[in-house]
Amino acid sequence: MPECWDGEHDIETPYGLLHVVIRGSPKGNRPAILTYHDVGLNHKLCFNTFFNYEDMLEITKHFVVCHVDAPGQQAGASQFPQGYQYPSMDQLAAMLPSVVQHFGFKYVIGIGVGAGAYVLAKFALIFPDLVEGLVLMNIDPNGKGWIDWAATKLSGLTSSLPDTVLSHLFSQEELVNNTELVQSYRQQISSVVNQYNLQLFWNMYNGRRDLDINRPGTVPNAKTLRCPVMLVVGDNAPAEDGVVECNSKLDPTNTTFLKMADSGGLPQVTQPGKLTEAFKYFLQGMGYIAYLKDRRLSGGAVPSASMTRLARSRTASLTSASSVDGARPRACTHSESSEAMGQINHTMEVSC
Repeated sequence: MPECWDGEHDIETPYGLLHVVIRGSPKGNRPAILTYHDVGLNHKLCFNTFFNYEDMLEITKHFVVCHVDAPGQQAGASQFPQGYQYPSMDQLAAMLPSVVQHFGFKYVIGIGVGAGAYVLAKFALIFPDLVEGLVLMNIDPNGKGWIDWAATKLSGLTSSLPDTVLSHLFSQEELVNNTELVQSYRQQISSVVNQYNLQLFWNMYNGRRDLDINRPGTVPNAKTLRCPVMLVVGDNAPAEDGVVECNSKLDPTNTTFLKMADSGGLPQVTQPGKLTEAFKYFLQGMGYIAYLKDRRLSGGAVPSASMTRLARSRTASLTSASSVDGARPRACTHSESSEAMGQINHTMEVSC
């Protein structure tokens, strides 16, 4: 991979072109941070607030960031022709190895929201060796039943597409109050994302199948995510029940469940500070230790931002860490790190 791919790229995949935006350049042997947005959005609408947050910038300058736009969802995308067959959710996941290979990433840490979280989870199930960790916000691991499918169809007949998508993105309280954030997203969903292309993505997401994951030990030959996972959902978010169920199907030894208070349906937009702090601890638990400037501290020496990969065994001293960008130490778990977010198998409620 060249020293810097910073900018926009269209990547050939087995199921069509993918629009990708790279920020930064590779840092040693560290994974790339790869994002995938929710339906109705693109990488800018979904992640700009989060990734432009000051403390998040302190983290991401130590990684190359790869933002993926689902086919036809980026700003200014050409409308697909009539009869175009939009990729299935499985095919969307199968497009990602082409991105990883094109840029020469060895593996990635994925951050996905809603539909994007589903795609990244499917990607990790099919290609586990390419995924170092996952942050999954508002994920629903279940396909829609007939009643849900009929309700979605009826909603599509009685509501505009942007309003239908808003009910997927925001809590009922936010919609009833018609907050400035809801108004802003209604306008942007209507004007920035091609409506025909959005309808195709929306239909495919609503036609998804169950993720087919089960907690180890609950069924014979249970299949689940092998990498560390942080599940995130806002209180009263439309996806809350789905995220709770997803948590019940993952391995509790490598899963963190973060329920964020006062964050509504888009915690990465409404509470970027709290989410950044959680992401920092998640990285620490995987052995990427960040010494970041804390704007809440007054006085005293704070180490300048730096991040290093720790390769250690279960008995290694946490205080004797040295910078290692070599082999990928899969044995490292959250339970080995005193900086981790407490016991990984506990639900954590964060009040903001």
